[in-house]
Amino acid sequence: MNEDILINITPQETRVALVLQGAVQELHIERTLTRGLAGNVYLGKVVRVLPGMQSAFIDIGLERAAFLHVADIWEARSHDGGNAPPTPIEKLLFDGQVLTVQVIKDPIGTKGARLSTQISIAGRMLVYLPQDQHIGISQKIEKEAERERLRARLQSLLPADEKGGYIVRTMAEEASSDDIGADVDYLRKTWGAIVQGARTLPPTTLLYQDLSLAQRVLRDFVHDETASIQVDSRENFIKLAEFAQVYTPSVLSRMAHYTGERPLFDLYGVEEEILRALGRRVDLKSGGYLIVDQTEAMTTIDVNTGGYVGGRNFADTIFKTNLEAAHAIARQLRLRNLGGIIILDFIDMENNEHRNAVLAELKKTLARDRTKVSVSSFSALGLVEMTRKRTRESLAHILCEPCPACSGKGQVKTSRTICYEILRELLREAKQFNPREFRIVASQEVIDLFLEEESQHLAMLGDFIGKRISLQVEKGYHQEQYDVILM
Repeated sequence: MNEDILINITPQETRVALVLQGAVQELHIERTLTRGLAGNVYLGKVVRVLPGMQSAFIDIGLERAAFLHVADIWEARSHDGGNAPPTPIEKLLFDGQVLTVQVIKDPIGTKGARLSTQISIAGRMLVYLPQDQHIGISQKIEKEAERERLRARLQSLLPADEKGGYIVRTMAEEASSDDIGADVDYLRKTWGAIVQGARTLPPTTLLYQDLSLAQRVLRDFVHDETASIQVDSRENFIKLAEFAQVYTPSVLSRMAHYTGERPLFDLYGVEEEILRALGRRVDLKSGGYLIVDQTEAMTTIDVNTGGYVGGRNFADTIFKTNLEAAHAIARQLRLRNLGGIIILDFIDMENNEHRNAVLAELKKTLARDRTKVSVSSFSALGLVEMTRKRTRESLAHILCEPCPACSGKGQVKTSRTICYEILRELLREAKQFNPREFRIVASQEVIDLFLEEESQHLAMLGDFIGKRISLQVEKGYHQEQYDVILM
């Protein structure tokens, strides 16, 4: 099955959509303002060494000087072998010294960025440690035999002149030797460019920036079934083509600059898909539907038959709805980038064969997810528990914020409830104060109710407290918002 990758680039953000057979499968968004500095490599200049704090301030061209502690200086650790206290910072650094540093923590508030002199460059399957010679394996790969196999496999692919070390990531388990070799080549080229820049460029220069979303797409997302990569910005298409020429030449032939009159995302219906992915309800072609609820602790997905009445009998209807839902759930997880604990509530099936078939179909559709997924069997309550690794913020967290009216509850008090709250507030205020008049300032819906169905209750309260009560509509107020003003 051929997959198309659409890249929409504007100065403020980059959006990527993966489309398979006309349906959007994944959405990725990166905004320029929120792109962090962690991972960036700079040519820094020592501004001041602080022996009392065993640290130094380094100018890397940012608004505030960055911070380097002696524990993050690679030379201090490598010389003592980890058995003795690190070499004092005043013996390692001096004011005005130029050195290559990497940001390990973004600036926060009034604090500058935190730095390290140990450089690490992340690839798709490997992390390169150019100053180390150790080959490490991700702790997530637990079987010792598999760890040794991967270590030996990587060593056999390394060039004879390799002096650096590597950490093997979990993605390398299923990768081919060609893919691992390509990753090694990419990382060595990147380090070579950093070294060359450090020799020739002035201090405070940015030597390496972690890849942009569009570049990561070329490095990580393209595979044998990728038919095309369309970029709607000519300037960025040229830059991406230059990047691909050096680091991922195999994707060049599939890259194209989109020049159509209609926006690229409109042409493929991606904008509409984004709107749907922000809603709770997902309609199935059969007439059934999903309800997706994302909370802090977990995400729940409920399957309903809706208007689907096909099939020979009710059990058959349920089975077919659940099979279709399995495909829709897998797609929604990718589309919305839902991570953490996920609870799936399929429609109850009494037939064990049906349950096993639905579970098998779910696992099959989840197999193409590039994010690590773990699925359990049906529980005693008929629920399927699964986890999906959190790799980035969910689509809703990137594009949305809690509703100012309901503060994320997903519901607001009725206008009648607010009316009764206001009546209680008036009575409370009348017992404490003696104004000439009370004025109720509220939303149109609440004021309308006071003028109509609740007018008698308002008049009765006015007679009871012996004060005039006036009404005022405030168009900017949401339904739960009101004020009682003493005149």
